[in-house]
Amino acid sequence: MVKPSVLVTRRWPAAVEAQLASQYNATFNSADVPLDAPDMRDAMAKFDAVLPTVTDKLSADVFDLRKPQAKIIGNYGVGYSHICEASARNSGMTVTNTPDVLSECTADIAMTLMLMVARRAGEGEREVREGRWTGWRPTHLVGTKVSGKTLGIIGYGRIGQEMARRAHHGFGMNIVVQNRSRVAPDVLAQCNATQVDTVEDLLPQCDFVSLHCLGGAENRHLINARRLDLMKEDAFLINTARGEVIDEWALTQALTFDTIGGAALDVFDGEPRIAPDLMQCDNLVMLPHLGSATREAREAMGFRVLDNLDDFFAGRDPRDRVI
Repeated sequence: MVKPSVLVTRRWPAAVEAQLASQYNATFNSADVPLDAPDMRDAMAKFDAVLPTVTDKLSADVFDLRKPQAKIIGNYGVGYSHICEASARNSGMTVTNTPDVLSECTADIAMTLMLMVARRAGEGEREVREGRWTGWRPTHLVGTKVSGKTLGIIGYGRIGQEMARRAHHGFGMNIVVQNRSRVAPDVLAQCNATQVDTVEDLLPQCDFVSLHCLGGAENRHLINARRLDLMKEDAFLINTARGEVIDEWALTQALTFDTIGGAALDVFDGEPRIAPDLMQCDNLVMLPHLGSATREAREAMGFRVLDNLDDFFAGRDPRDRVI
């Protein structure tokens, strides 16, 4: 029996690549750089399955084929806003993602960012590394207490709930959530969370705001100048969702003029490019998209893709089908 041909667009953990190679006729992108649209379109014409990541942009042009050979896109990651959903549907393509397995690790990074920006850890590390630290003093890099404060969570899915669990049970924080649909009362009760109807209802109440919503056109610039103005002047914004969710120009203005306390970002609009003005903001913590960057999570993501491929090529509906 001929094994299905599969293109893996970036390098994956070795254990996952080994299993892919044993079960499929797998081709790996040894250069480990994002494929451009023509290369991705060529892959859709040549392989039975294409396994992209968030760095691969599958625009409408990629699907503009009379008869693509690929029938499934096994996305390595939860978010799939980089895939043109309408074009995928029109072409009859199956698209899967990898939920659940990275929720805890992404919530860990969100907590890391919240603590770093509140306690000015990024500023402190830069000072030490640059040899500017002159010793302890009572007024040096005074930050903000996290315990007992109010955390607003926008997007109360798996990752948002894990963030709430850490903040509420670990730091005694009060949890306020905004979600596109009603959250079940028993889910809210796990962290004594209160749901509000709109982002505008949430922002003025919170000392910290953490974004865990979907990306894509629907939520592009969800956090804009008007909504930043609704935040407390000493509140902090954390983003581990998608870069496009924040209007980065508006955020730069808020940070520059101290209309909010600070921000912490793991994702950026147009990454890996980062807006130069953002780089100048001392009250901003930045990480290079590390949300799922643990060995455990990255391997689990890969094996979840494999599970979906196995289902698809065995004639079963993949467990994580999103399109």
